[in-house]
Amino acid sequence: MKTAATLRSLFMRELRLVWRGGHLMPVLAFVFICVTLMPFGIGPELALLQRLAPGLIWVIMLMAVLLSLDRLFQADFEDGSLDQLFLLPVALEWAVIAKIAAHFAGIILPVLITLPVAGLLLNIHPESVLPVMATMLTGAPALVMLGGIGAALAVAVRRAALLTVLIVTPLYVPVIVFGAGALSTALSVPGTLDVTALGVLALISTATVFLAPPAIAAALRAGLR
Repeated sequence: MKTAATLRSLFMRELRLVWRGGHLMPVLAFVFICVTLMPFGIGPELALLQRLAPGLIWVIMLMAVLLSLDRLFQADFEDGSLDQLFLLPVALEWAVIAKIAAHFAGIILPVLITLPVAGLLLNIHPESVLPVMATMLTGAPALVMLGGIGAALAVAVRRAALLTVLIVTPLYVPVIVFGAGALSTALSVPGTLDVTALGVLALISTATVFLAPPAIAAALRAGLR
């Protein structure tokens, strides 16, 4: 009972920091700028935009996640609050899950909600909005968990944004491949879901939810030595 109360308090604290710190608006602004400028860079041909939309949406989502990783552990490391996680009466792995869950709820979920709607500018059929959201929601936990590993490995490095990107980008390749494939089906046949690709995404996300917290906790312990 005490563990649940501690984790709930940590989750609410992190969520308030996300909302009060203004971390969400830059990420949303980045998403809308990308979606708005893509048609100008690619051209006005609607058929071309529709063909490229699956890859573009996933790349924009990936960049939004990378943009938000800086605040996951780096700020806590710099102001000393990361040390307090080791003093909590819960395992560090559970504290990591609470922090990442708050990060997901405060930043990633709003991006997931707005991205398919913004994708209408890329000629997404309205009937494909819900399948697109389902696909993105299935793959998003893997992006965040894998990004958390990179952020934890680079936590002791000043201005480690580029290092984090270099660490996590290769890990994102399977998610992008299967995610873009599932989106391609959803966009080519409005209202259709690629069950196979969606299943693989769900498997990857489930594996990262179980395997990433111990890896992140080990990286944080190593970084604070």
